[in-house]
Amino acid sequence: MPVAFFAVFFAYPVAAIVARGLKVDGVWRLGRIADVLGQSDVRHVLWFTTWQALVSTALTLLVALPGAYVFARFTFPGKQVLRAVVTVPFVLPTVVVGTAFLALVGRGGLLDELWGVRLDTTVWAILLAHVFFNYAVVVRTVGGLWAQLDPRQEEAARMLGASRARAWRQVTLPALAPAVAAAALMVFLFTFTSFGVVQILGGPTFSTLEVEIYRQTSEIFDLSTAAVLTMVQFVAVGAVLALHAWTVRRRESTLRLVDAATTARRPHGAGQWALLAGVLASIAVLLLLPLAVLVQRSLDAPDFAYYRALTSDEGGIFLVPPIEAIGNSLQYAVAATAIAVLIGGLAAAALTRRDAGRFVQGFDALLMLPLGVSAVTVGFGFLIALDEPPLDLRSSWILVPLAQALVGVPFVVRTMLPVLRAVDERLREAAAVLGASPWRVWREVDLPMVRRALLIAAGFAFAVSLGEFGATVFIARPDNPTLPVAVARLLGRPGELNYGQAMALSTILMIVCAVALLVLERLRTDRTGEF
Repeated sequence: MPVAFFAVFFAYPVAAIVARGLKVDGVWRLGRIADVLGQSDVRHVLWFTTWQALVSTALTLLVALPGAYVFARFTFPGKQVLRAVVTVPFVLPTVVVGTAFLALVGRGGLLDELWGVRLDTTVWAILLAHVFFNYAVVVRTVGGLWAQLDPRQEEAARMLGASRARAWRQVTLPALAPAVAAAALMVFLFTFTSFGVVQILGGPTFSTLEVEIYRQTSEIFDLSTAAVLTMVQFVAVGAVLALHAWTVRRRESTLRLVDAATTARRPHGAGQWALLAGVLASIAVLLLLPLAVLVQRSLDAPDFAYYRALTSDEGGIFLVPPIEAIGNSLQYAVAATAIAVLIGGLAAAALTRRDAGRFVQGFDALLMLPLGVSAVTVGFGFLIALDEPPLDLRSSWILVPLAQALVGVPFVVRTMLPVLRAVDERLREAAAVLGASPWRVWREVDLPMVRRALLIAAGFAFAVSLGEFGATVFIARPDNPTLPVAVARLLGRPGELNYGQAMALSTILMIVCAVALLVLERLRTDRTGEF
């Protein structure tokens, strides 16, 4: 089922749009590839795309790994609420993230007013925005596994004379390596294909492959150049995924997992309290401050004028009042989450089989390709490829959840794989010897151990679906806009009222996401016994 899903809804649309750009009168124009790659400005874009993604990934890991430890090992008041809040930036449309950071570091922003410092003309604004956007990826992916690692293994190393640093380096870090690598891979892919953040904060100086593909497609209408850049992006991402699969697989091992409720403790000692304070301070500055700017801008008008304007369809931007985008987004996100959990769960289960062949193992890397292929390409590909029976879905509501699920599936797989592969195979074999069917083995051996990871994966898929913009903007109907599409279109219209409505919708999106994730946290707590 995962193979069929990706073949029909990913490979086929992408191949269709690439063929449209490189095939003229039935003849392939492959010489266009050398022409495009020979341009100095294209090589500059490729170089900037690569190095900014590497630096963004390193900075995100540096800032977020302490947060992953705090959420995994510490208990403190408001932990569940804060865990939901740190995920909110990840679901915001990237155009909103760029606008928020522009208000902080640009002309007339907070830094400009307080210290006369502007960062909007430097790459630092882009890097900080990427950390803001991807912080939750590291905290949830690494923290989900870290909370289930048995701390007694590290304590045993300490008893045998190892220092705290050596015990962490030789015991905990190898166990966390697959999860850290998975988080780093996702952050790299998101920053490598960064669009809205770079478009707003980069201006004419900085441009990624994603921005250039959009410019060639929507502004210059040069589909051949856009097709070549899509192929370059595809090959680069494929190489990264192959390297990741080769290096991580060599380091995987069976782990002893325990209930997360038994590993979290209140901080003790000056060092742990200082670590908690430092993490909370970094969250306040890097995550909460930009969100506060959005809320403040949505309340600039008296009597909640921007919010009241959302209930009117005047202005001609949409066929319905913008407020209806809330219900549309929730419905689409629920459907996309169900699809992503089903497809991603089946794929993760297949990838953990000891007798899996090379084809199945290679599919591990292919599952990540939707994160590294231009969302613009996927959106246009849906319109071009899925327009004839039996796959004429252009007028169907399911088209949007399918596009959103493409991005959600990799998160489900990457979140569940480290935990599934850590389950001791002997437990499954013992259950089978005692007469349990494969389904009962999964239900009574695997499921209790991976339930936490499954709920985390579902939360990621739901969050990604709420904030997906790149592909949805091309296929969402005017009478059924999603929240990100509504925000982007309001930001693209001049006028203070449109800008205020965009900030109001962004604030609503933050609240909806926070509430949904808080409910998920409560459900996960009730089911796993974590308090």
